[in-house]
Amino acid sequence: MPTTASRISEINLVIVPSTDQDRSIEFYEKELGFEKRTDVAFGDGYRWVEVYPPNGTAGIALAPPRPGSPTAVETGISLSTGDIDATHAHLQSSGVGVDAEVMRMGGPIPPMFWFRDPDGNTLLIVEQG
Repeated sequence: MPTTASRISEINLVIVPSTDQDRSIEFYEKELGFEKRTDVAFGDGYRWVEVYPPNGTAGIALAPPRPGSPTAVETGISLSTGDIDATHAHLQSSGVGVDAEVMRMGGPIPPMFWFRDPDGNTLLIVEQG
């Protein structure tokens, strides 16, 4: 693997604010099928929690927000699915806050939709062929 001048080689984790880590873990495992790979205590009563898609090497850290920091943020995270309509229908029928319809812009832009986790953070799901 080539080395960059910065020595940064991959995206490992993205951090999503979670006001209730147990509720978030349940959501990511039950509704999205992610697996919890890390759940350890640190600092003064904090937990470090990481969840990953089953085939993923980049994960999501579900971390308590820093004092004064917002929740319900647009995360910029894009997840992939092979069947956007089945994924949308599954999440919608499970009561997950999803867009009413899958966006279909045509051309090289794949079908996609936004959903919200229990804290109102938004993530995007995109169909990859």
